[in-house]
Amino acid sequence: MSFLSKILGKKESPIISYSDFWDWFLKHEKEFFKVVKKGDNIEQDFFKKLNPKLDEIHKEIYFLTGMFDEDTAELILTPDGAIRNIFLVEELVKAAPKINGWKFTALKPSSNIKDVSITMGGFKFNSENLRFYPNLHKDYPDEIDLTIVYDNFVEDKKRVQTNGVYIFLDNFLGELHSITLIDSLKIVGKNDISEELIPIEKLKNYLIWREKEFIEKYEGVRHDTENDNYSSLEAKTKEGEIVLAIVNSDILEWDKKASHPWVLSIEILFDGSNNNGMPDDETYQLLNKIEDDITLDLKDLDGYLNVGRVTSAGQREIFFACKEFRKPPKVLNAIIKKFNQFEISYEIYKDKYWQSFKHLEH
Repeated sequence: MSFLSKILGKKESPIISYSDFWDWFLKHEKEFFKVVKKGDNIEQDFFKKLNPKLDEIHKEIYFLTGMFDEDTAELILTPDGAIRNIFLVEELVKAAPKINGWKFTALKPSSNIKDVSITMGGFKFNSENLRFYPNLHKDYPDEIDLTIVYDNFVEDKKRVQTNGVYIFLDNFLGELHSITLIDSLKIVGKNDISEELIPIEKLKNYLIWREKEFIEKYEGVRHDTENDNYSSLEAKTKEGEIVLAIVNSDILEWDKKASHPWVLSIEILFDGSNNNGMPDDETYQLLNKIEDDITLDLKDLDGYLNVGRVTSAGQREIFFACKEFRKPPKVLNAIIKKFNQFEISYEIYKDKYWQSFKHLEH
């Protein structure tokens, strides 16, 4: 057996934990450093070896590399804009050992505006041709809604130009600020603009100021749901299937919704084919167990509000409003592993005024 293993090569242990990954990286870091330093065959000699190992941790961890300085290679781990995976790259980098000659960074860092110039689809994006102005809404005063004005805007090329602007913002603001501070954004040309345009280099300070105001406004705001009232709503689809909703009616009338600006939307699929789309008794108990387990980890006074649930057509949707975005994905990843007899998926996104819950109001 040992003779065969020498011929075939020893099979590497699976990557189960963060420490497993870094133990593996430590074994190869010197050869990886040489590859990055030399700058040749990085795809073949580094990326193709690194990628499957990161996939064992999670399939949506991406990376960038290059020389940070003459003696230090940098590995940047990124969720590539996916809010649900920010905690993963942050935890993985936090678990990294200190390795001489390496710098590990979670999320693409911000850059000096003078160093940021993006070329995409034949268009350049830089501080010379980008400006912005905020759109203020009386009914939604905390919303950060921006219009980016691009001097070379072409309607037919809007898609590629929008991608170019987003990449520019990632590099200028840093990935964390780019994907978490801006609520909505649109790209337009400079024609027919009557608003006062602001140089793009001032965007970072503008966003930091707005976020500071927002945090101060809602700091310490929590909601205890113990004595809240709940409504049960029943309807039928066009196909005759029952739709059953249970909603925290008090919280939907709350005047401080923006204090919990992150929406966690969970979908659980089950077989309701023999019960008009509804779960049988055993499935019903299991679905409630899943929701109870989530609520045990995401407590209201810690900043996670169970807004309600909708059951219909072989699926249950559960909605939470959250104070922050890091813990909910971690909890849901564990739930998905624990209850793997169900197909469970989730999204987390920013919705300061809970417009996602309009269909739950009555």
